[in-house]
Amino acid sequence: MPILKPKLEIPLSSPNLPSPIMFRSAVAPAEGIYPLHQHAWGEFVYSFSGVMEVKVADHHYLAPPQYGVWLPPNLKHVGLNRYEAHHCSLYIGPALCHLLPTTPCALTVNPLVRALLEHLRQQLPVQPATAQDERLLQVLLDQLVRAPRAGSYLPTSEDPLLSAVLRLLEANPGDNRSLPELANAAHTTERTLMRRCQRDLGMSLAEWRQRLRVVRAMPLLEADQTVETIALDLGYGSASAFIAMFKRLMGATPDEYRKGVLTQATFL
Repeated sequence: MPILKPKLEIPLSSPNLPSPIMFRSAVAPAEGIYPLHQHAWGEFVYSFSGVMEVKVADHHYLAPPQYGVWLPPNLKHVGLNRYEAHHCSLYIGPALCHLLPTTPCALTVNPLVRALLEHLRQQLPVQPATAQDERLLQVLLDQLVRAPRAGSYLPTSEDPLLSAVLRLLEANPGDNRSLPELANAAHTTERTLMRRCQRDLGMSLAEWRQRLRVVRAMPLLEADQTVETIALDLGYGSASAFIAMFKRLMGATPDEYRKGVLTQATFL
């Protein structure tokens, strides 16, 4: 029998926001899903731990804790998470959304934005109660307006050849086959595969594969698996090689990331 994914309640089903900017945080269980929905306001989705994923039509936006996903108003989308995720949403009224991108994308989260979100998670009710709350939310919006756009942290492709290779790697992130070997498995050439990676992913296949491994490593770190075990499962010959890659992409070692997640979890 197929495993039923828990459907999560869509928050704020009313047609209008009670305040121009609002903050909400929640814990979503593993395999949780926010069914297809849309709303008149914009939404910035951020995950304190775990990885929230957002599907918009045929596009899949995924962001680990260095990024958040921006969704403009009136955009049909589905939210899901493969593992338990502690996440939040910043709802932004239509009158303020012109300051942000008109298409969905990942936004880079700097240390100040992260600190503001963490503070709000601990202090603020859904609706701002004081003028100080409103000013804090405005500062957060100002920071998001200036945040660099990152597209999707782990983009996908509708190209039949490239998507076949991406599915192979997603099914086995520890697959260490070279680019020529993967091209051969997809019945194409190395040059064609390289060209389609740059066209559809905006990065090399090697960079995409490293990002995939980072995303797969995060829930394993949170589950307290050893770095050595994770490194071997993800195709690394040594823990040090995995640690170097993880730190380059995440700005922290796996153990530092794990400690940060556990520290955040104590505030829930």
